[in-house]
This record gives sequence, structure tokens and C-alpha cells, in this order.
Amino acid sequence: MSAPSIADDNLPRFSAEGYRISHYRSPTPETAEGGVRISTEQLQSLVQAQPGSLLIDVQPITWRDGIFIYTTPRQTLPGSFWLPNVGWGFTEDHWIEYFAGHLYQWTEANRGHPVVIYCTADCWMSWNAVKRAAAWGYTQLYWYREGSDGWLEAGLPLQATHPEPLSADALLTATGEIP
Repeated sequence: MSAPSIADDNLPRFSAEGYRISHYRSPTPETAEGGVRISTEQLQSLVQAQPGSLLIDVQPITWRDGIFIYTTPRQTLPGSFWLPNVGWGFTEDHWIEYFAGHLYQWTEANRGHPVVIYCTADCWMSWNAVKRAAAWGYTQLYWYREGSDGWLEAGLPLQATHPEPLSADALLTATGEIP
């Protein structure tokens, strides 16, 4: 028996908890559970009106043996932090700790702090990440559905960034040993 193809419409697309678990690069809905969809213009206004707003890019990358594998820096919105792999539907504990820990630190434990989450256009990773942050009690969540693609298409500049490192505790959870 062969493995189902990625195009198999009989594969489940959502977990029991409601997270997207397949077809991550496909059209997304108009809204994200727990967050407010924000346009490019609204995002620009938010950042100008509330300069402390937290921008988080959740574009995934390969991670192997405690190391992010990539050859070039990610081009992302200026002022953003890159937390890859936190938008998977089924995710390991170290990614949950990585995401929750950084959110807690960057918002100074203020669950009402404005947080904008995105990746690229037609990417369910940001939709999942918004839903996950809302489940943790964050209340001022914005989903930038168009992501870095929409920002670039609007003629706005991107900046090079690298993923935020995993803490020693998260690495211990992931690998069973601290490097």
C-alpha cells in the first residue's frame, strides 16, 4: 500500500483541537480564531500608533539536531522577530515552549500587548499561531494574512533576519541533551 499523496482530499486537514494539520500552503480563510485580520495599511497604522507592537514571523524552516537549517537570511517585515515552526498543527513541546516563552518575554507578561503574527500569503502557519496564542490568553492579536508577500507587493521594504535561538531548556526537551 502506498502513502497517500499530498493532493489526497481524504486526508484530515484539522486536528481535534482545530489546528490546520495539512495543506499548509493553500488559501486561508478571511478570519483567524482569536485574532483580528489586519491589512497592510492597518498594520502600518498600528505600528505607527503603537510603536511597541510585537511583529512575529512564523515562517517554518528545517530544524535538525538542534540547528536551524537555512542558507540565506529570511526577508521579513522591519522590526519583526522570526519564530519558525511554531505554527505547525501538531507540534512538539519544544516549539510550544519556544513560542510561549518568547511571547511572555517580549510582551513582559502582558497578554493585552498588541501582537501581529504572519508568515507568507496563503500560509496556515500564522493562522495556527494566532489560534495558539489566543488559547494562551493573549487578547490583542492581529493576523496579517498577506504576510511578507503582501508587504513586498505593496512596495514596502523587507529586512534580513535570522531565527530566534531556542533556549537551552527547549533544546533539552527537543534533543534530550544540552549542546
